[in-house]
Amino acid sequence: MATITPADLQKLLTASPDLPVLDVRTPAEFAEAHVPQARNIPLGELRPDALDQSKNEPVYLLCHSGGRATRAAEQLARAGYAQLLVVEGGTQSWIAAGLPVTRGAVKVISLERQVRIAAGSLVLLGVLLGWLVNPAFFGIAGFVGAGLVVAGITDFCGMGLLLAKLPWNTRKPA
Repeated sequence: MATITPADLQKLLTASPDLPVLDVRTPAEFAEAHVPQARNIPLGELRPDALDQSKNEPVYLLCHSGGRATRAAEQLARAGYAQLLVVEGGTQSWIAAGLPVTRGAVKVISLERQVRIAAGSLVLLGVLLGWLVNPAFFGIAGFVGAGLVVAGITDFCGMGLLLAKLPWNTRKPA
């Protein structure tokens, strides 16, 4: 998959502010901070036929750190889009480079952190219940651990997809 650095994209946006930049994070993450020219289409709602541009024009994709943008690029490539560029390091790298962002008033926890919190909580709960109630509850910790291994190998996180559908992650900015 082709990539572009945040600094290089910023140069292109300075020259052509109407370039198609798609941010595939949740609406809550997008509302917290985003590239000013970006349009928010969450990964779970991305439909290639709904994009209003030619399949031969470049499309710049970003998310929090690059994983969801890469999946979006793969999805768009299967639909025939030819020039897909993932912003290296996503919005995190954009902000770290000191490039301009539009910030909202509400702070949210990134989806990646939500996954770590949920997975850690489930493992802790499974261990505590296994120790205090019944050893069968250790299975919760094993199941979550196996899920994390699969997510690491495949770069597909089912827990992340579920968490993205929760009300605080789907709420559109006011």
